[in-house]
Amino acid sequence: MTEKLVFTGKTHNTSGRNGGTVSSDGTLDLKLPQPHPAAENLFGAAWSACYMGAIELAAQQRKVKLPAGPKVDTEIDLNVNDGSYFLRARMNVTLDGLDRDIAHEIIHAAHEICPYSKAVRGNIDVETNLV
Repeated sequence: MTEKLVFTGKTHNTSGRNGGTVSSDGTLDLKLPQPHPAAENLFGAAWSACYMGAIELAAQQRKVKLPAGPKVDTEIDLNVNDGSYFLRARMNVTLDGLDRDIAHEIIHAAHEICPYSKAVRGNIDVETNLV
């Protein structure tokens, strides 16, 4: 199998009271005066977007027509224990109108497909919940 680059996201970040981030393509331009909670929110937003695409791919692979687009509410917790910081995450997925067993199968398959989910596997406790 030959590797193929699909996309490279490029951002420029600055810190301080006037800190922020801007993407090279201009689709992202945010003021980020504090690294926390911006980092957790941005990570959750990026992961959710990727995960929704993985849900659509998992449904397509199973020849399941998704009802109106999936919704993902992601919660990223920043925790500290004995001075060591770590993350926990919950992916709360809504797939209205889909049989619950099929929906469960799709969201778990999506967690195996999503590059963000793969990147954190074994490093972050993650719950995938069908709501």
